[in-house]
Amino acid sequence: MNSKDKKPFSKDIILLDNVEEAVNSIVNKMRSDTFQRLHRMGGVIGISGGIDSAVCLALAAKAYGPGKCFSIMMPEHDSSPESETLAKELADKFGIKAIKEDLTGALAGFNCYGRRDEAVKKVFPEYNPKDYKMKIGIKQSGLYTNLPPVFSVTIVDKDGNEKEDRLPVKEFLQIVAASNFKQRSRMCMLYYHAEVLHYIVVGTSNKNEKEQGFFVKFGDGGSDIFPIGNLYKTQIYQLAEYFEIPQAIIDRTPTTDTYSAEQTQEEFFYQLPYPLMDRYWYGYENGYSPAEVASVMGETEEHVKSIFTNFERKYKTTEYMRMAPIRDYYGK
Repeated sequence: MNSKDKKPFSKDIILLDNVEEAVNSIVNKMRSDTFQRLHRMGGVIGISGGIDSAVCLALAAKAYGPGKCFSIMMPEHDSSPESETLAKELADKFGIKAIKEDLTGALAGFNCYGRRDEAVKKVFPEYNPKDYKMKIGIKQSGLYTNLPPVFSVTIVDKDGNEKEDRLPVKEFLQIVAASNFKQRSRMCMLYYHAEVLHYIVVGTSNKNEKEQGFFVKFGDGGSDIFPIGNLYKTQIYQLAEYFEIPQAIIDRTPTTDTYSAEQTQEEFFYQLPYPLMDRYWYGYENGYSPAEVASVMGETEEHVKSIFTNFERKYKTTEYMRMAPIRDYYGK
């Protein structure tokens, strides 16, 4: 951002000035990219009952028309039943065909659940998936330590009693690697239907996910287009209001819907709620000083510096995930 054009930092600086103009711009590019550049006839999209996939479905319906959109619900053993209910409501609202592809069998074939549970048992020997639910996450308090995040694993019994302990690196990597079968299996299913229909796959990742690395390489990071890839979550909610997305989806707390125990994206990765994180991220990437951001946000300068350090670390450590495969080894 040119310093001459730079506005004073404010909490509203992140908001889209003209939502309709933004929607039309995105829709026009979707049409051009899909029909002229990629030479496909429409779009396939996975819907989960979350705000991101809901807005992407609305954009696709406007860009291609409901008859050239195809939506897929892809639940598995650990999915919340609410996800399917909300996804159906969404597809009905926009008149788009929706089918269900249960991925439990495929994931069981990969031994996704067994590999994950093996790692959890290394921390909690009493854990078994029949009697417990599980999740992993990081604490918000660690955001201000200027140290890499430390993950913990939590198990929850049938009575709602929780046990939490620090997750060793080896077990953390195994749980994440096993869980990533879910996103990669969903992408395989989306591309199957896209190829049958001669459609593209419409990705649902937003700016925060792509730039901070909250996605799975060749999983949800492997689509053909990302209509909301340059939008902050705050802006996505503006589009949701514009499209009159069902209120239950707008009100739903963003969740990973990956682990059997209920877990928010803030708890798993971001460490901050979206309304705060978006504004800090905007300040960070647009070169506002920690002092100016702190003054507006009612936070200490030291805490804002720590938040900026956290952003920088996430971007650098996940840079390989945004890279295309390296091919320049020999010849041209």
